[in-house]
Amino acid sequence: MQLGMIGLGRMGGNMTIRLEQHGHDVKTYDRHSETRSATSLEELRDQLEAPRAFWLMIPAGPPTEDTFRQLLELADAGDTIVDGGNSNFHDSQRRHKDAQANGINFVAAGVSGGIWGLRNGYCLMVGGDDEPVQRLEPVFTALAPEDGYAHVGPSGAGHFTKMVHNGIEYGLMQSYAEGFEVMAKSEFDLDLKEIAGIWRYGSVVRSWLLELLRDALEKEGNDLPHIKGYVDDSGEGRWTIEEAIAEDVPVPAITAALYARFASRQEESFAAKITAALRNEFGGHAVKAE
Repeated sequence: MQLGMIGLGRMGGNMTIRLEQHGHDVKTYDRHSETRSATSLEELRDQLEAPRAFWLMIPAGPPTEDTFRQLLELADAGDTIVDGGNSNFHDSQRRHKDAQANGINFVAAGVSGGIWGLRNGYCLMVGGDDEPVQRLEPVFTALAPEDGYAHVGPSGAGHFTKMVHNGIEYGLMQSYAEGFEVMAKSEFDLDLKEIAGIWRYGSVVRSWLLELLRDALEKEGNDLPHIKGYVDDSGEGRWTIEEAIAEDVPVPAITAALYARFASRQEESFAAKITAALRNEFGGHAVKAE
């Protein structure tokens, strides 16, 4: 099957390779790549046979919105635009309506797998109308491992599901982080790499994240001396919490995990200063001078 891949970064580049390994004909465009087959979106369009399929694998927000708008002008009726980035599902619902008004199909695919997807496959949570999704299933099944793809609902459902997936990921990562810190600061001289290693087998907390943690400890050492404790977030955790609030659903673990990321970015917490000052005022508790 033929496909136009837009974005050849860590995800898009590997997805292109995996699709080609499965016999698909992938034309490519990326402003910053020398390996692209097209030098413009117009040239990419002309390299594809109708009905065309364009797959966006670029950052969410303005880059995706700008490219989507350009494709609406360039694509023909019956073509399909697939957004495989981490877009907000509300944006996907809006883009679906805008595409429909132009006779163009829009499919939103939540993609999980990271840099390991080339070898292991990508979990795909696809949202969109039945006809374009069914037509593109050979692409989805090539990208995904066995049983790793599902058509989860209409447009927006794919990115909604991926959003919740990433919110859960926040909580899982934070739980591992807190547990390993407790062990690192204990009175026992524990080999964290060894413990992460044995927990991969038979333990109820075994997971792929734990395997990755064990690999990181092996590469970096138990103290992770070359890694700064600064944790960014790309938005999905925030969106998950916003939707939980809208639905009156309590998500304390995911919320605490997001706030822990905020705390990791502070060189000095003013809130902690306030707490220390108050403890000193009402209880005479000692404070540490700067």
